[in-house]
Amino acid sequence: MAENIEKLGVLGAGVMGAAIAHTAALHGISAVCVDLEPSILEKARARLDQLMKERISRGKMAEEEREAVWQRLHFSVDFDAFQEATWIVEAIVEDLEVKKDAFSRLDAVAPQARLLASNSSSLSITAMAAATRRPERVLGLHFFNPPQVMKLVEVVSGLETSSETLAEGNALAQRMGRVPVLVKKDRPGYIVNRILMAQFVEALRLLEEGVASIEDIDTAVKLGLNYPMGPFTLMDFTGNDVNLHVLEYLFTETGEAHYKPPLVLKNLYISGRLGRKTGKGFYTYES
Repeated sequence: MAENIEKLGVLGAGVMGAAIAHTAALHGISAVCVDLEPSILEKARARLDQLMKERISRGKMAEEEREAVWQRLHFSVDFDAFQEATWIVEAIVEDLEVKKDAFSRLDAVAPQARLLASNSSSLSITAMAAATRRPERVLGLHFFNPPQVMKLVEVVSGLETSSETLAEGNALAQRMGRVPVLVKKDRPGYIVNRILMAQFVEALRLLEEGVASIEDIDTAVKLGLNYPMGPFTLMDFTGNDVNLHVLEYLFTETGEAHYKPPLVLKNLYISGRLGRKTGKGFYTYES
């Protein structure tokens, strides 16, 4: 009889998905990363290999460790690769309808999985769980970018998530070397984005009102609040297309004025000069 090996399945080989699978493999967990686009998988593999080679050159990793990671980490274009997964984390586009469809497919292809998790930063876990036949096994596991470095994982409970599933998610995050925090109620933005997005809006309003420049707002926040980077640098790093969509979702769901996206962010989107997709943000924006 074949040995029963625990395995993490990750749907999506973008920046976050591939890095989540890589983090698992770095911590001794077998992982498979699935994406329907072969070129995305190829880029992910090359990106992760380059990262490990850089770690080796700095004395942070041995060549033997790199080889061991590649023994544990695999890529596939086939949804059937999830049939052997113990846990599954969805890390695809931040679109609720797309995620609901993905959860329905994952539920069908991997009935043995002990949990189905979303890496969403803000969206409703309850809505995703409703697309499955086992909502008690669905939760949020929100990793932060880059997962190999950022310690935090928000463990988010949906309306019907069981205590056993939350405990399983908590234990998985710890096995991956992360620090889990429990989000007891499924509310838009969870903990971090609920605070962070309000800060982004205030920074954008300061810019719109001509109170200070992008550079000076960033400097003020870094030196005055002791943040590692300013809000505009962080917005560009996150991707302002993502920031706009998250703010629109938070404003729609909560009705709170402090989440209403300022015009400067909307105009950057309308102009086609915004976010991760274009490689441009506020620091390349010419007013």
